Amino acid sequence: MDAPLKLLVVEDDMIIAANIALQLTRLGYEVSGIVPRGEEAIQHAETNRPDLILLDISLKGSLDGIDTAHAIHQQWNIPIIYVTANTDEATFARAIKTHPYAYIAKPIRAIELQRAIELAMSRLAYEPPTSANPAPDAPFVLSDRIFVRHREKIVKIFIADILYVEADRNYCHLWTAGKEYLLTTTLKVMEDKLPANFFVRVHRSYLVNLTQVDEVGEGHIGIGGKTIPLSHLLREALLKRIQTI
Repeated sequence: MDAPLKLLVVEDDMIIAANIALQLTRLGYEVSGIVPRGEEAIQHAETNRPDLILLDISLKGSLDGIDTAHAIHQQWNIPIIYVTANTDEATFARAIKTHPYAYIAKPIRAIELQRAIELAMSRLAYEPPTSANPAPDAPFVLSDRIFVRHREKIVKIFIADILYVEADRNYCHLWTAGKEYLLTTTLKVMEDKLPANFFVRVHRSYLVNLTQVDEVGEGHIGIGGKTIPLSHLLREALLKRIQTI
């Protein structure tokens, strides 16, 4: 099932931090934590693995926001959005080297916050590119989850929960046990993006999650209470994969 994006707020002014967290909650995002120091942000990232970090550049303590971003990116590919007031040129030049996904100026407005988050998540879709011409709204994958646009928002779907993906011309339908998502991308792009050790093509129009397969017939697959077609040419390869998973 899908889940809201999980964000960490790193801000040493707790009034500002609480305001940011309130705006995030109202926008439908999940706040995984609020921390005032860079060292705590690194520890939180290791323990909770947020999907995105809102990071004040001018943190107090031994690590400012830029030092914190460097430390986090050495270990995890977590997008960072800098939150800043008036930043001097030298600090801005340092910040650029950490390749932030967006900037938000204080005071923060909800519309700017939402746009910055969507910009950050959209940029991540191209790193690394999985096709020569990626679609602007193509979903993107981290190690255990995929992010897709659904009802004007970006939502998180855990890869283990995906049953199968069905082609529909230049679109795809992604199915989980409880929901269907229409994706503006092709089945080939999805096949390239999803982990090959779990997903396999069983028909020209279907890509299935091997861990979710309930039964394999002569010309069909049972998965999540649904029946989908199985190509005769792909059946033997599927059976070999199931035996080794």
